[in-house]
Amino acid sequence: MKQFVALALAGLILSSNAPASAQEATATVPAMVPEFAVIDAQDAELDAFLWVSRPIVVFADTDADPRFHQQMEYLRAEWPMLAERDVVVITDTDPAAASAIRTKLRPRGFMMTLIGKDGRVALRKPQPWTVREITRTIDKMPDRVQEIRERRGS
Repeated sequence: MKQFVALALAGLILSSNAPASAQEATATVPAMVPEFAVIDAQDAELDAFLWVSRPIVVFADTDADPRFHQQMEYLRAEWPMLAERDVVVITDTDPAAASAIRTKLRPRGFMMTLIGKDGRVALRKPQPWTVREITRTIDKMPDRVQEIRERRGS
């Protein structure tokens, strides 16, 4: 788990490649977006993400659940928007394994849960949500508002 967090944080570091020409020097260098990766709930502890990331936990009673597949496709398709907001994706499709995360959040069937950097549950949904809906919720969180202010320098 510690290795994953270190790799995830390393993936968020901006590219430091120097521009090859004066023309390129005026263009902005985009941040490197880590690849879409999913963490199994058996290998994760929510406390490891406190003040570092915003976990989205996707639960289902089986990985064959069409709602699970739809939610994962939504997340994968718009991953850069979520990566920009320090999101990590955790899945749990095995109720019998009784992961610590499942025990703490107690889902019934399919559930998508968004947890803030402060460790509080910000959102629980029994149906898949689009990334647009998720990012709107994240952007209203006080810590995200502060992050935006700091980036703007105000």
